[in-house]
Amino acid sequence: METRKAYLMVRAQVPNESDRAKFDQWYGTHHLPLAMDKFHAEKGWRFWSRSDASVHYALYQFKDMATLRERLDSPDFKLLIADFDQAWPGVARSRDLIESVQEA
Repeated sequence: METRKAYLMVRAQVPNESDRAKFDQWYGTHHLPLAMDKFHAEKGWRFWSRSDASVHYALYQFKDMATLRERLDSPDFKLLIADFDQAWPGVARSRDLIESVQEA
């Protein structure tokens, strides 16, 4: 059976337009590098939605779902949550675990 890449997708909603540039800078220079270090993800991406300007996505790639679940159960994941909560207490976010099933 082939190993399927697994991804953690984090969706954050930055409601105040005046906060978005600061959030973008913080995530790009602080949180994404910290997450890559603590998660040991294979790759990481960030996106801003063009359908809703307040929505930011971060996507982290892992070898497989077992690896992703192991990382989510680690103390480092709790550290990342605390880091985000401390810096951006008013920014709501959700997480989704997704698995690659086809690439064309």
